[in-house]
Amino acid sequence: MIKENKEIVKILYEIANLLELKDEVFRSRAYRRAARSIEDLSESLHDIAARDELEQIPGVGKAIAKKLEELLQTGQLQYLDKLRGELSKELIELSEIPGIGPKTLKVLRDELGIQNIKQLRNALEAHQIRDLPGFGERSEENVQRSLELYLQHSLQHRGRIFIGKAFPIAQQLVEELEKLSEVKQIEVAGSLRRWKETVGDIDILVTSTDPTPIMQHFVNLPSVTQVLAHGVTKSSILLDEGIQADIRVIEPEAFGAALQYFTGSKTHNIALRRLARQHGWKLSEYGLFDLKTDQRIAGSTEEEIYQQLGMIWIPPELREDTGEIEAALQNRLPTLVHRDDICGDLHVHTNWSDGTETIEAMANAAKQRGYEYLGICDHSKQVRVVNGLDETRLREQIETIRILNKKIRGIRILAGIEVDILTDGSLDLSDDVLVETDLVVAAVHIYRKVSEEKMTDRLIQALKNPYVDILAHPLGRIVGKRPPYPVNLDELIMAAKQHEVILEINAFERLDLPDTAARVAQENGVKLAINTDAHHTSQLDAMIYGVAMARRGWVEASSVINTQPLEKLEKTLKHVH
Repeated sequence: MIKENKEIVKILYEIANLLELKDEVFRSRAYRRAARSIEDLSESLHDIAARDELEQIPGVGKAIAKKLEELLQTGQLQYLDKLRGELSKELIELSEIPGIGPKTLKVLRDELGIQNIKQLRNALEAHQIRDLPGFGERSEENVQRSLELYLQHSLQHRGRIFIGKAFPIAQQLVEELEKLSEVKQIEVAGSLRRWKETVGDIDILVTSTDPTPIMQHFVNLPSVTQVLAHGVTKSSILLDEGIQADIRVIEPEAFGAALQYFTGSKTHNIALRRLARQHGWKLSEYGLFDLKTDQRIAGSTEEEIYQQLGMIWIPPELREDTGEIEAALQNRLPTLVHRDDICGDLHVHTNWSDGTETIEAMANAAKQRGYEYLGICDHSKQVRVVNGLDETRLREQIETIRILNKKIRGIRILAGIEVDILTDGSLDLSDDVLVETDLVVAAVHIYRKVSEEKMTDRLIQALKNPYVDILAHPLGRIVGKRPPYPVNLDELIMAAKQHEVILEINAFERLDLPDTAARVAQENGVKLAINTDAHHTSQLDAMIYGVAMARRGWVEASSVINTQPLEKLEKTLKHVH
């Protein structure tokens, strides 16, 4: 996305959050919708404004268009400054705690004067919250749990950036550097190459006989906000996205060794070095050497490093010391699922609920990506804030999809629904209408603040419904933003197996199931679906992150139902029409 668009999107989201804190819910939704639309634009807002077409952007009315013009012309917005002045940063941080919504926060602020996390902690320790109107011991426990999860999650992800944000930045850096004739080989390394869900920085390795122009170009990239180090063969920069990027120039003879060293996790590399010592060798970022003669045995490629150590090449996603070395030594590594194996996406949204595109636009975009099928799964009526579908509107959408299937050739549109799981485990829509769909995706979106036992029972009860095909984002997390709700994963996986329900790996912001859970699911014979949950055509490209999460979980294509061609998928799903 264009840089100026990104900056304006951040501002609109901030306005939406501030308005929500002020209990101006409808205005908050308006700014959030405008932000989502601009986020998906591939064209500069300056160009759109020059044509006087800002109001043609979905969700952008006269008031927001006027503010966009002010931002584009001056780089500032008086309205935002006004909102910031009305609320403290500490109060804004409180609003970021999942489970403490604007209404709760308003009561805490008005009744107890709570303005920051420290004051909230003190109120919890003094058991003051349970005595507030409309609260009680249960509510206080929920606030306590939400705070603990938030602090724990913040600590885990502090200083780290979501893979979905870091990967495109790394791609842009590589594309920019590849233009230089001095660059002979170039690869991204580090946790980014292992596709971890969050990364601390971006590591780039290159080979070159003339590193000076590369270093000069790197530290002068347009996105650089600070040069942290500028050396002959290594430089570090801080980018305007808030992430550090490092580049190292490696001699060709050591490129494979360096790539292996700077990619593998610490424990994976320790295990490899221990194995090398057993052979009388030394392994480092410079190569594999004979300890007695100091002669280099291997180093130019990763493959020869692993081969010399008696094993097949290990995919980067597996290099976490979780059994991959033993499996590679025995030549029994799995054949991991690949992006090219994916035949369709079974969970996307349209403008019938909270998506920004029509069914036809989403289908054509999926067709352009080579998919055989696409599952339209808009929200059900329980999620009122996103215009969820009731029985009548769902039937209307099903009929619309049936008509479109006769019109659009080369892709099958599946008429599905993302139906909410209610507190007792029943579904938001009746079986009478669910049976008319091709695909039922069940999910929890509200009433998350319950015990592990109750959430587990709730999910298992939903899996018993004979029309449920897929459990969407099973743990309810959003990476870096929302921790998972409490659930007994072992019981959930066993229930999914018993009732033949597929567990989703949600590819967009959630990466849910996580890699470790996906691995357990596969080991227990539970099928998986990798879906994007896309709300715009561009978000269909998030499939790469879901596939990466599956690969980190040792998942093979045979375990993923949407690697199946349409004819086979129709037999896998419970009631395709």
